[in-house]
Amino acid sequence: MEHQQRHSAGQPQHALSSQPSYDPNLLLDTLRERMQLKNDAALSRALEVAPPVISKIRHRTLPVGASLLIRMHEVTQISIRDLRDLMGDRRTKYRLSDAQGKPKPVGAQSVGKR
Repeated sequence: MEHQQRHSAGQPQHALSSQPSYDPNLLLDTLRERMQLKNDAALSRALEVAPPVISKIRHRTLPVGASLLIRMHEVTQISIRDLRDLMGDRRTKYRLSDAQGKPKPVGAQSVGKR
């Protein structure tokens, strides 16, 4: 894909992590402070994600995905815009992949499914 490049360690670089302003640590640290959590393990429990997810986000090998961003909002009541600002996401538009949002071909619909 053209929006993904390779890091020297062989990990894909996501469009978000390639932004100079992107800093997921500020977001994660702010969440820990606001939720009065002791460490990232407690944060992962509060967000209901596996601890390696938080670690990979901190090390910028995994971007903060939409579902996690929504979960952060649900748990903290911080607006999505404010959460995005905290992590340095300055994108103004989100683009869906070419496959998303397209209708299925007529022959691909299930027959007799009720």
